[in-house]
Amino acid sequence: MAMRTAMEGLGLAPDVILVSTSRRTLQTLEALEPWADTPLVDRLDTLYLASAPVMLKAIQEVGAMARCVLLVGHNPGLHDLAMLLVGAQGASFGNPDVRRLAEGFPTGALAEFTVTGPWHGLDEGGGRLARFLCPRDLPGAGG
Repeated sequence: MAMRTAMEGLGLAPDVILVSTSRRTLQTLEALEPWADTPLVDRLDTLYLASAPVMLKAIQEVGAMARCVLLVGHNPGLHDLAMLLVGAQGASFGNPDVRRLAEGFPTGALAEFTVTGPWHGLDEGGGRLARFLCPRDLPGAGG
């Protein structure tokens, strides 16, 4: 899978993976495996078609030792969560990735955020969008 290759190339290796229990999200996760280091995978029924606040709560409950968290879920919740993490302040800086993100969160896209502070303190505007990758952006993608 092209996204797996892109993630490896960027050095993105999650310590914790939060994934909806739907077949589609579990298939997405399988396409990203295997990982160099085996992450803790938490399959959560609550992430199925979850709203942004429910997804945020799941991230806030991640243990403090986790450095990198991957959430595999559904829209519109993922898009809403990403925009919540960017916050109004982050959206006003003219970052082209934020502008693209604001337009939508396509199936199979990856939004990478940097977060300062503990997971339990993550809230609106608490993430800086490092990159936004859509499947069409990857090598070998048509269009």
